[in-house]
Amino acid sequence: MGANVFSGRHFTSSVMEHLTKILFVASGGAIGAVARYLVNISPLSRLFENFPFPTFFINVSGSFLIGLLLIVLTDRIAVNDNLRMMVIVGFLGAYTTFSTFEAETYGLLTDRLYAVSAAYVLLSVGAGFAAFLAGVWLGRNM
Repeated sequence: MGANVFSGRHFTSSVMEHLTKILFVASGGAIGAVARYLVNISPLSRLFENFPFPTFFINVSGSFLIGLLLIVLTDRIAVNDNLRMMVIVGFLGAYTTFSTFEAETYGLLTDRLYAVSAAYVLLSVGAGFAAFLAGVWLGRNM
């Protein structure tokens, strides 16, 4: 009979690898959440009336950073998988705020700010994707 897959070194090693990744993602997430909070309480929050500029800024800068770091941390610089997970999944996952974007869009529609809502959606998606492409381009041309 074969060895029990839930015993011995293989199982322990696999569990430790997963726990290590989880800790890296969690630490990146904590830093990303703090960064998001700091942007939300920064002077950006008072920049435009009726336009959620901090979330817009976070979505666009997060899109740029994801595009850039996917290339840089995969193709340009050899980094540990745990560090890559910490930065991309943890930090940027907590930093970017697409779910907040959706809730704010709903709020604008509820307040009958239809033009502002449309501008917010179009600018966030368009500028976010452009920023992502700029990050990819920069990552490939460094």
